[in-house]
Amino acid sequence: MQKSDSPAQSEHSRKPLRVDLHSHTQCSDGHLTVHELIERASTYQIDQLAITDHDTVAAVPIAKAYIAEQSLPIRLISGIEISTSWEGFEIHIVGLNFDENHPAIVDLVQQQQNTREHRASQIGERLAKAGFIDVYDEAKKLAGDGSITRAHFAKVMLNQGHVSAMQKAFDKYLGKGKRAYVKPGWVDIEQAVAAIRNADGISVIAHPMKYGLSTKWLRRLILDFKAVNGQAIEVASPQMNPQQQQMLFAFCKDYELLASVGSDFHYPNRWSDLGRNLTVPEDTSVVWQQWT
Repeated sequence: MQKSDSPAQSEHSRKPLRVDLHSHTQCSDGHLTVHELIERASTYQIDQLAITDHDTVAAVPIAKAYIAEQSLPIRLISGIEISTSWEGFEIHIVGLNFDENHPAIVDLVQQQQNTREHRASQIGERLAKAGFIDVYDEAKKLAGDGSITRAHFAKVMLNQGHVSAMQKAFDKYLGKGKRAYVKPGWVDIEQAVAAIRNADGISVIAHPMKYGLSTKWLRRLILDFKAVNGQAIEVASPQMNPQQQQMLFAFCKDYELLASVGSDFHYPNRWSDLGRNLTVPEDTSVVWQQWT
């Protein structure tokens, strides 16, 4: 298993670790730059942070260099959030503590970026037919060198006054079954897990409560994930209630999977922030035990 560049601090043995293994920057659909995210994590005294931008690892070397330059007491865990297709659902698989330069990751990122660009151009065409002529060009500018997502289109539509809130753009145009929705051509879960595993990392089902799955279908997802050597479930996030967390803890034990935690941080708001509501019971087998 690849080790992170920043050494663990001696005080970690005397206090509980503050861990957040799911966050985003402007390299995908986060609002903060890499440096701003690292500074926020430092302010919040996060001990271990994973930047998990959508289908890209571009933020990882930037973050490593900044942490070293500023001598910050943060252990950076390499991360990525991979979009996959499963039974008609878009399921996100987080990869943690892998070699971001491994050919398996490099090839997967390139494949996913090609898929994103193709989908974005199709979304742009459909929005143009709906009367929103320059949304694609503006979304590309907004994304810059990062992964383009539907959130970039939604933000442009909000900025141009076409919708009153970003969610309205999804509700009216970009959401599944809506006028500008384009079915993605993501890799399947097995391909994502295999790439992470080949790069010596740990694969995690991200935010399992966000997919709208019944308990029966969630169990099915977990079983399929485990069958292809998936290793962990994200069991705690700021948006989960205690009952949901308890169910996910139970799934980890039932299926002998590790537990991961993550805020899925995109921008500061009153509902979610780095490190918030990410505690787990002491007897839980957690992913960070694999590298600490």
